[in-house]
Amino acid sequence: MKILFVGLGSMAHRHIKNIKMLYPVTQVSVWRQSCRDKEIGEIRNCIEKIFFEKEEVLHWNPDVVFLTNPAPFHVEIALMFARMGSHLFIEKPMSTSLEGVDLLLQECKERQLTIMVGYVLRFLKPLNIIKQVLLEGHIGKVLFIRSAVGQYLCDWRPSVDYRKTVSAQKKLGGGALFELSHELDYMRWLVGEIQAVNAITSKASDLDLDVEDTTEILLKFRCGALGSVHLDMIDRAKNRSCRVIGTQGTLKWDVEDDHRVKLYLAEKKEWVELYSDPKMDSNEIYLEELRHFFRCIERGTEPFITGEEGKRVLNLILAAKQSAQEKREIFL
Repeated sequence: MKILFVGLGSMAHRHIKNIKMLYPVTQVSVWRQSCRDKEIGEIRNCIEKIFFEKEEVLHWNPDVVFLTNPAPFHVEIALMFARMGSHLFIEKPMSTSLEGVDLLLQECKERQLTIMVGYVLRFLKPLNIIKQVLLEGHIGKVLFIRSAVGQYLCDWRPSVDYRKTVSAQKKLGGGALFELSHELDYMRWLVGEIQAVNAITSKASDLDLDVEDTTEILLKFRCGALGSVHLDMIDRAKNRSCRVIGTQGTLKWDVEDDHRVKLYLAEKKEWVELYSDPKMDSNEIYLEELRHFFRCIERGTEPFITGEEGKRVLNLILAAKQSAQEKREIFL
């Protein structure tokens, strides 16, 4: 199997190393506009070729393409490869606008191609435990969900000047809403589709950015539940957590508390610990994501996070941006 990576940022490095660990006989190549040796580093022996010209890439004719370049360029390039018959893995977010998204999805459908969007937290065990508890009805009807994530941008990739990263630049799809949209994806996965959005965005820090570094979002779910989301790139104390309140109990998950998942049962008036893992291997969810993606290609089955799902999250992000700009509630 021939696998092409478009772009060679931090996520590409992780995926390439994992692919060669899981499937050592695959051929992995990279298409990029420029090349600096230090960016290749430890993955040099994992890469068969580095392409700089589109004609060379098209002639190589990859079976699978990973879009790990900046989000504004995902759809145009993905559509080119879909027309060649390549299966697609698109890192989140799917894009920064809806332009061309429907055309891409239709092309993949007609050609029976696998297209998956990289919302990797769907493979995290604590969130899957929460999903199962909700499906089994242990906390009754969901009334409210609160999700939060924060980490100082300079700490994301300490060896890189944050000002040169995608996260800091509007033209490359940066900002808290696009970069931290995992929370928006898993909230709608846990509770259901969202009906309306109210959002406030701010550039609260003195970081050198032209994007928002802090966002607060209020959600109305179609099932009647309410939601609240906090996203930031300014918190010096890294954190990620979720709390789900139901008519019969409460669920909570906290990454910084050993990924602990706890269930409060109103009838018994007590907390029950469902899961914790102080030594969780953060790379395991990326490995599982890849196993799932390649199984879907092999079996012709639908992936966990389809292109349609990626489009729904993108719709939600764009609605939040519109709400913040127009200072009003946006209905989806």
